[in-house]
Amino acid sequence: MIVVPVKDGENIERALKKFKRKFEKTGVVKELRARQQFNKPSVIRRKAKEHAIYVQALHREEQ
Repeated sequence: MIVVPVKDGENIERALKKFKRKFEKTGVVKELRARQQFNKPSVIRRKAKEHAIYVQALHREEQ
């Protein structure tokens, strides 16, 4: 359960923004979308490998 402590006089929009950020970090929506369709394990591994290659290329450009 996500708990967002709200201080006295704190703006409700700010508290809502904190809640949304915490909810996003839990990954519930991401997992829900992933479970809506079946992906073969080979496809999952291939996507992960492609992502790793992409991230490494980004890090090489920074250096």
